Amino acid sequence: MVFRDYDIRGLAGSQLTPAFALKLGRALARRAMLVDEHTLVTGYDGRLSSPELIESLEEGIRSTGCHVIHLGSVPTPLLNFATNHLQQTECGVMVTASHNPAQYNGFKIFFQHHALCGAEIMALQTEMTEDYPDKPHGERQELDISGDYIEAISDDVVPAQHTKVVLDAGNGIAGDLASRVLDAIGCDVIPLYCDVDGSFPNHAPDPTVPENLADLICHVQDNQADLGIALDGDGDRIVAVSATGKIIWPDELLMIFARDVVSRHPGADIVFDIKSTRRLNTLISSYGGRPVMWKTGHSHMYNKIIESKAPLGGEFSGHIFFQDRWFGFDDGIYAAARLIEIMTIREQGLDEIMDGFEERCSTPEIRIEVDEQEKFTLIEKLREKEAFQAGKMSTIDGIRVDFPKAWGLVRASNTGPALTLRFEAESEESLEKIKSLFRQQLRSIDDRLSF
Repeated sequence: MVFRDYDIRGLAGSQLTPAFALKLGRALARRAMLVDEHTLVTGYDGRLSSPELIESLEEGIRSTGCHVIHLGSVPTPLLNFATNHLQQTECGVMVTASHNPAQYNGFKIFFQHHALCGAEIMALQTEMTEDYPDKPHGERQELDISGDYIEAISDDVVPAQHTKVVLDAGNGIAGDLASRVLDAIGCDVIPLYCDVDGSFPNHAPDPTVPENLADLICHVQDNQADLGIALDGDGDRIVAVSATGKIIWPDELLMIFARDVVSRHPGADIVFDIKSTRRLNTLISSYGGRPVMWKTGHSHMYNKIIESKAPLGGEFSGHIFFQDRWFGFDDGIYAAARLIEIMTIREQGLDEIMDGFEERCSTPEIRIEVDEQEKFTLIEKLREKEAFQAGKMSTIDGIRVDFPKAWGLVRASNTGPALTLRFEAESEESLEKIKSLFRQQLRSIDDRLSF
């Protein structure tokens, strides 16, 4: 199943082939022309399969008479910037599998500041089987807008002092552009795995896995850097590391950003996903904002933020969306620049900033590998069982249960064959209790479900 809830993703060479990309290009071009768009912006990440897929995708687009603006091998935020910056179009397609392992690839699709998701993605299955008569090919223009992107950020973000940053791009596509942006705002950048290698030889391009941050932590400490920044394979996700080597998870970064943004937007919505810390509710409310919990997924979050005119949103997986001084799309590079600006204005390191927030014990995301076809059924079985009756349950995305001293979540992953879980509590004892409760309930529907 490659048509997922918020993008298209699968195994390159078997599920995602050049023939698939060509048919997708035709279907997307037809969709674009139905909303009076006659040009699509395209870009691709550093995966070994991406050049072949984008070539076929563009052939499919152009075969309908629709034009292509080819950005080349770029991070996803640059493609989103293009749909806001260029006059010719507000539609774009990115060839990327984001944080997935090297054998995967995929397509992220953005139409007029809306990320295709849910039924819109599923409908492409039918649209790709339709006949599209060939027309005189549309034009293909190659364009480098990286300089415009760097200038836009450096004009907007002005740190108050010099900062030493270790940047780990995980051999993904964002290393060069992120280094140039951070250099432009006055940082001393120490690059780590910033050369593009689609085999990802050093670690998987997923910064939410603690093991993938081990080298970054060492380099931050060895170089006495002010912080470390980790990006995912296509540059739209961020995790930070403090000077002492502490991992600052994305929902904690959102706490830092929310305090800054709400002060200028009293009463505004701040959107966060169901995997995020409960501390966001208290913090956002205390500064006069309105906390809005929403379903996980970059497309769902992007669309909710644009729809609600929220100045800020984010999710635990690392997607941070600024509509305050920026365009509302998820951008790990821009978020890094804003984080550095806040640190320098406050004259505090990340450890000091985090010391100002109430502490919680929490887990990283926990994955239980399950069959792709079973994952949603398992969640439905758990819901029907009416477990966790003593807690306050939310079912907007999986099952999240809040208790007075802890909360837990289990949901079906939309990017792989897995259930994902996360837990947070006021103490280690409470954390173990809620993990044990979820473990017990999962085993009651399938004794293979353990973590």
